[in-house]
Amino acid sequence: MSEDIKNSTNTNKNKTEITTGAAETVAQDVYGGKKKMDRRGPRRPDRRNDNRDDMEQRILEVARVTRVMGGGKRMSFRACVALGDKKGQVGVGLGKGADVTMAVNKAVNKAKKDLVKVSMVNDTIPHEVFHKMGAAKIMFKPAKQGRGVIAGGVARVILELAGVKNVTSKTLGTNNKINNARCTIEALRRLYVVEPKEKKEDKKPLETKQVK
Repeated sequence: MSEDIKNSTNTNKNKTEITTGAAETVAQDVYGGKKKMDRRGPRRPDRRNDNRDDMEQRILEVARVTRVMGGGKRMSFRACVALGDKKGQVGVGLGKGADVTMAVNKAVNKAKKDLVKVSMVNDTIPHEVFHKMGAAKIMFKPAKQGRGVIAGGVARVILELAGVKNVTSKTLGTNNKINNARCTIEALRRLYVVEPKEKKEDKKPLETKQVK
């Protein structure tokens, strides 16, 4: 009986080896020795988080707001976020959600869709600008090297995220952070782009002819 059991186990092993070998040969013939691809095709790299590491975000304001509905009041949160890479790009977004994290994520996504390219010359703005938006008024003036960012409130945060290192500003009108942030972004959007001057070619000296 023991010999019969050994023979049966050996035959089963031989069958499994033959089937696995046949499966490998068929896979090599069909796929050319390569791994089987997923039916959904090759996965594309996730590019949604590529720019998150480069961008720095700061929360300007978080407030709890209510909306009056038919059955009562509905509570939610509102977040205003500034986003920038300190290399000339900056944006401001406003989002609402059931909790703070949801509101911040919505605000960040909106800020990414509306980025402003700030024109800079020697770490400052190229010219003076004054902008009025609603009740908010803001004024920016260029400053010398080493002067620093002379600003307060949300204007200072936005200028630092934009990468401006020397500027003088004054906020007038209202103390509303959201209105001041929007006014700051529009003022930065109105800056003219300064193109670098081309170097003039060295003029050749005039050849003088000797008079005989």
